[in-house]
This record gives sequence, C-alpha cells and structure tokens, in this order.
Amino acid sequence: MNKNLGTMRWIQGFKQDYQAIFVDSWSAYTGAILLVIIMAVLMSSGLFWGVFGGIKLWGDYLNNAIGLGSMLGIKVQLESPLMHRISLMDVTLVMGAFSAALLSRQFRINRPPMLEYIWAILGGCFMGAGATLAGGCTTGGFFVPLIFSSASGWVMWFGLLLGALIGLKLLLWTLENITWGMQSASFSAPRFKKWYPLLGVMVLFGVLFWALNWWQSGEDKKVARALLIIAGFGIGFILHRSRFCLSRVFREPFMTAEGEMTKALMLAVALGAPVGAVLIYNGSIDPYLAVPARFWLGSALGGLIFGIGMVFAGGCASGSLWRVGEGHLKLLVAVFFFAWSGSTTSAILAKYGLLKPDFDIDFLDGLAEMTGLGFQAFMPDILGGWQYTLLITYVLLAIWYGFIRYNESTSKFTVF
Repeated sequence: MNKNLGTMRWIQGFKQDYQAIFVDSWSAYTGAILLVIIMAVLMSSGLFWGVFGGIKLWGDYLNNAIGLGSMLGIKVQLESPLMHRISLMDVTLVMGAFSAALLSRQFRINRPPMLEYIWAILGGCFMGAGATLAGGCTTGGFFVPLIFSSASGWVMWFGLLLGALIGLKLLLWTLENITWGMQSASFSAPRFKKWYPLLGVMVLFGVLFWALNWWQSGEDKKVARALLIIAGFGIGFILHRSRFCLSRVFREPFMTAEGEMTKALMLAVALGAPVGAVLIYNGSIDPYLAVPARFWLGSALGGLIFGIGMVFAGGCASGSLWRVGEGHLKLLVAVFFFAWSGSTTSAILAKYGLLKPDFDIDFLDGLAEMTGLGFQAFMPDILGGWQYTLLITYVLLAIWYGFIRYNESTSKFTVF
C-alpha cells in the first residue's frame, strides 16, 4: 500500500513539474534572461539574432513567383530559405513556438473577425516598410543594436514609442467608427488535443536530430548553421512560454498602463549590454555586423512606421512568428504582407540608391558603412570608450523605467 502511494506521489510530482515548465506561462523576466543567454552564445560564436532578413527573403521569393521580381530588380537565384542564416532562424523560431504550443496544449487555429484581417494586411505592409527603412525590425533594428551598443537602437526606440502611440490612437478611432467585420469567428474544439504533447515532443526531437545531422555532415556551411537551428528553436520556445513580445513593450503602457513586458525588456538590455561589451572587446564578434547603417534618419522614420504597423498587426516580427506557431491566422496574414512589403520596399529604395553601401575607412576606429538613410553608429567608437557608452545606456534605461513606473501608478499616458 505504501509502495503504491509513493509511486502515485512520484507520478504526481512529474505532472506538477510538467505543468510548471510546459503549461503555466513563464515570467517575462525569465524569458528576458534566457534570451540574453542565447544571444550571448550566438555572439561568442560570431553570430547574432535577426528576423527581418529572413522574412524579406521570403518576400523576394514571393515577388519572383508573382512576376514582380524582374520589374523590381530582384535576382532570380536566391539563397535557400534553410541555408540563409536569418531565414533558418525564423523557420526554427516558428517550430520552437509550435512545439511549445503543442506541449502546453495551447495550439489552436485562431480565426479573428474579418476586420482584423484588414488590419493584418495594413500592419504587415507598414512593418515591412518600417523595417526596411530602419535596417531591421524590433529585433534587428532596436533590441540587437542596443546589445551591440549602437545609437541607432535608441533612435528607433524613440520612433517606436511615437509610432505605437499614433497607432493606438488610430486603432481606437477605427473601433469607435467601424462596426463592419467585428463579429467574432466561431471556434471548433481542437481535434486530437490529448496527443498534442506527444506531437510537441516529436517536433522537439525532430529539430534536435536535424541539428545533429547538420553538425555531423562534414559540410562547413551546414556545420556552421547547426547552432542556428538550436538557437532559433530555443528562442521560439522561450518567446511562447514567456509570452515575450516586443510590440507589447511599446503598446501596453499606452493601452493599459501595464509595464511588466517593458521592464522585462529593460532587464534584458541592462544584462545584455555589458555582456555584449565584453564579447565585442575580446574580439568574439565584429559589432559592425549587427549595427544597421541607418543612424539617424532611417532608424527614426522606420521606427515610427513600424510602430504604427505592429499595433494594427497585433505583433512585431518575432512576436508575429511565434504566434503563427501557435495557430493565429491573423498573424500569418501579417507575416505574409510583411514579407511582401519588406521585399518590395527594399527593391524600390535600392533602385533609388538609398540602400547602396559606401564605406568610410577613416571612421574613427572602425570601417563604417553608410547609406542614403544613415550610417553605422557604434557608440564606443563615437564616444571614445565603453564607460560613456554604458553610462548613457543605463541613464536612458533609468529614464524609461521612471516613465513606465509613473504611468503604471497614474495611467496618465494611456490612450484607451
């Protein structure tokens, strides 16, 4: 009898642990810390996290498929989506979120009201244009540049704040004046839900086998990308479990005065900036690989446009991808038009020479790239050292925190 009771308690303990890890949502702060760890591993290997480059590649394939590629000047021979570094991370990010959604039994085909599909199209197009101008989305144009101590990240930050505020005001106007297409879609109960955890485990082990196969392939390019498979999958898994979304960082304080996601992002930057500084100082990675040549015009204008778009889309680039992984059709539409708009806008700007790179070999201590939208602003080179760079970073984080904390207490800057 005691033996059976012990076995039951042992099994119940496993169930409780499974519930805590795979079902209950993680803290946003946990997600932020884990993301910094993965970013540090990538940087120590000379790599960095990106999203927009892969989505743009998908858009290039789309434009070629519908016959616009030749008109826009997009080359016919494109890199394979599974060999392109950023695209591979995007694909595995979706797979990580999909696996997490299955393990938590939270995967469901989510069909929004018809009007939200219109918002998804509009938001996706705005995000594609904004990311092109800024040289990256909220990941590659804002978050990663802050970890790499680039001033362009802070300029995009300002544009995103303003864009989110404008986007929320526009969204509020539509809610007050448009009633068409707002009827909620009917939902059917997910089929085979009891098998979701098993399917999630199969996806997990399938990705691990894929990465191991490439690691042992003997082909240099595949070996180099094995780490990206694991990193992308891990990022998607973490984003889903912690519900971490960069669009919420800018949207929620103005919408509900809730600032937890914003403060989690601040924690990630506060931890990531010095880690990035050490890795860059030790030569683990060239900072100019991840610093967009958009300071300041492209970063500001791109952030503004992207901020408006992500409010209507309901997610940023990475946020849209992990929500696709859990079955959101609205975000699938947003990603589709994000890809098309990013490809099209990039091609148009390239035709006008705004994206043509030039290099200043006399730029302080680095070889800075310049375009018609700005230059690579690596703060340690501009300010003459890391001490002022990190000081400015923490001062700006403190000011931002003060604003968020004040708004949480007063709701003075909320739109809704």
